[in-house]
Amino acid sequence: MNKILFFAGLQEKMGKQSIEIDASGQSVKQLKDYIEQEYNLSKVHESMVAINEEFAPGEETIKENDTIAFIPPVSGG
Repeated sequence: MNKILFFAGLQEKMGKQSIEIDASGQSVKQLKDYIEQEYNLSKVHESMVAINEEFAPGEETIKENDTIAFIPPVSGG
């Protein structure tokens, strides 16, 4: 199983901070596609992704027990 963390606006849209799913063997891009379809979270593709607290590219493969964080772009003023 993998813990998937959501931050900022993604967390608000999900209505929760995290979920647990089996994403091992999938690429980051495949997981983004799944999250978008399963949870209707289109903004997930704009997010940076970290695996075990290290930023990961779309082709990175997720392993068993990895923690994946979706971090949306932040604007401020």
